[in-house]
Amino acid sequence: MKSKTKTESKIPATDNDETIAAICTGVGGSISIIRISGKDTLKIFGKIWQFKSERTEIIPGKLIQGNIIDRNGITTDQCLAIVMKSPNSYTGEDIVELHCHGGVLVSKSILILILSHGCRHAEPGEFTKRAFINGKMDLTQAEAVLDVIEAQSEMALHSANRQLEGNLRSRVNDLYEHTEMLLAEIETTMDFTDEDLDWTPAAEINGKLQIMIDKITALLQSRKTGEILRNGISLAIIGIPNAGKSSLLNAILGMNRAIVTSVPGTTRDTLEEITQIRGIPIRLIDTAGLRDTNDMIEKAGIARSIDSMQVSKIILWIIDSEKPLNQQLLSNRLIEGKSVVAIANKIDLNKDFEFPNDLDFPCVKISATEETGLEELYDKIEMVVWQYPHKDEPEIAISARHGILLEDAQSKLVKSKTTLANQDFELMAVNLRSVLFALGSITGKTIEPDILGIIFNKFCIGK
Repeated sequence: MKSKTKTESKIPATDNDETIAAICTGVGGSISIIRISGKDTLKIFGKIWQFKSERTEIIPGKLIQGNIIDRNGITTDQCLAIVMKSPNSYTGEDIVELHCHGGVLVSKSILILILSHGCRHAEPGEFTKRAFINGKMDLTQAEAVLDVIEAQSEMALHSANRQLEGNLRSRVNDLYEHTEMLLAEIETTMDFTDEDLDWTPAAEINGKLQIMIDKITALLQSRKTGEILRNGISLAIIGIPNAGKSSLLNAILGMNRAIVTSVPGTTRDTLEEITQIRGIPIRLIDTAGLRDTNDMIEKAGIARSIDSMQVSKIILWIIDSEKPLNQQLLSNRLIEGKSVVAIANKIDLNKDFEFPNDLDFPCVKISATEETGLEELYDKIEMVVWQYPHKDEPEIAISARHGILLEDAQSKLVKSKTTLANQDFELMAVNLRSVLFALGSITGKTIEPDILGIIFNKFCIGK
């Protein structure tokens, strides 16, 4: 006996009576894009637009040239416009995008003019929120839009685009549909307990539950990858003065970002830069050299170095290969709970340097000034970050929100196996409905309105 159970959606309805507008580009560029979306979009556009030529035909998706005219008929700007009609637009509503000259004054003037014609300023992420509500994308894809914007490495960008294409959605929807079918089977069993019908054997149902549990386990294994790609990893470069910390920073960045001299203690403060190593988003922190000093400014810099060690996931311990190692050892208290990569620098000046056998860290020899050994260093960093070989880009990289909901769904599936064995079909149905709610909250089928607000408030205005 097969049937299908419907679950109640909690997706809020959009307010189609409000037309919204916002500047979608950053300040200072040569071009500024202003987006209008809603039922009055074309009416407002008609009030502020003047065609450049006698031809006044609007072809959706085609750029047209014209002027923005204020209420007194004065030209505010010459620009291009593109019209996208519902439902074939980003939001699913009528949209006009105005491609104006860049600059704060001109774009702000045009936006104020648009708002004066009965338009409301868009809230953060409201265009994408309307796209979600109007069925143009599910919630995983909407979240992927933000991931694309905030991506700090190629791997993070590729992962976000795969989610935007629907990789995660398809897997979660598959789990959702199988849960619906199992729930329908159980509810039918409860309704017709005395009927001699063609029920699915309990062993087969148990097998289906285990398959779903295993699929969720596979998804959960990508949580660490998702966290790293979205949030990045902090690497603090630590060592004694003049060991080559700033030289290593410059070598990794491929530019002279930090001042390098032969004078010990040149770096008096922490210096942070965002980069990527083997597709991993990295926040690289150059620090003041660790040593005893009476210089108050240098002391403050060293204190900040220690703070950087405490907040960093990985410590790059730079060893001056020309100096005794026992004068450069790190305190166990400072590196407790941290991953450490030991880096012998200036190996071009001391080719005989060898790491002690009892050093329990990944070790690599480099010359920061000659930029040798860097690829091997990147291998060590990559291994420390992932804790396992990570040669291929991930197909799926779930977020912390997805992970919490998947864990909830998985625990309810495990409980469903127990209730199935006890033939407690009513409690099993309760557990399966909880699974549906958790999975639906990932894609947005059953999302709570307040959670929706939290998600889209992370977006910038204009997206």
